[in-house]
Amino acid sequence: MKELDLLKKDWQRNENSFEQVSATDIYKMIHKKSSTIVKRILIISILEVLLWTATSIIYNTDDYLARLKHDEIIFLFKGLTYFNYGVILVFIYLFYKNYQVISTTVATKQLMKDILKTRKTVQYYVYYNLTMIVISLIIGFIIAFAYNPDVSVLRVKIASNGKAMALTIGLLFLTTVVFFAVFWLFYRLLYGILLRRLYANYKELKKIDL
Repeated sequence: MKELDLLKKDWQRNENSFEQVSATDIYKMIHKKSSTIVKRILIISILEVLLWTATSIIYNTDDYLARLKHDEIIFLFKGLTYFNYGVILVFIYLFYKNYQVISTTVATKQLMKDILKTRKTVQYYVYYNLTMIVISLIIGFIIAFAYNPDVSVLRVKIASNGKAMALTIGLLFLTTVVFFAVFWLFYRLLYGILLRRLYANYKELKKIDL
């Protein structure tokens, strides 16, 4: 934002003679920066989907699910996967629409509204992904404990020992919390910086609009 700060100082020094031109220049700079940020959000979200898709291909779970010999579990996982991709594609479409709208917005007030709308969309996207991570972990733990033949002996021991059951539940809960924290930090670094810059643009526009 160094260029913007310099432009604002120049605007303030020449407030009487160049106010209109300087305000327009500042708006154009903020507009360009906002459009670039939203474009980066769109690109990152697409790369993220490609990354998770590649990971799921490398670590194929079909063989593991087939060994469980429960078709309903395979159906559940496939349904959850298709639903998840469907929702994420909707978010990517919304990111694209936000980028289109912000790129063509000419009014200051409208740009401010579009920035806030984009921030909310990204926040909802992050909340959704974090929720799906927790749900997937819980379902994975339940399936592994209830259906995986490799843990049948352990399952019997845990079922007959209250302390072992409590310890297992505690470890699974701790594992879920750790995974949630790691992915929360990942999304905070990935999108948080861009959202803070976008909100900084909003505050600058608010000053101009006064």
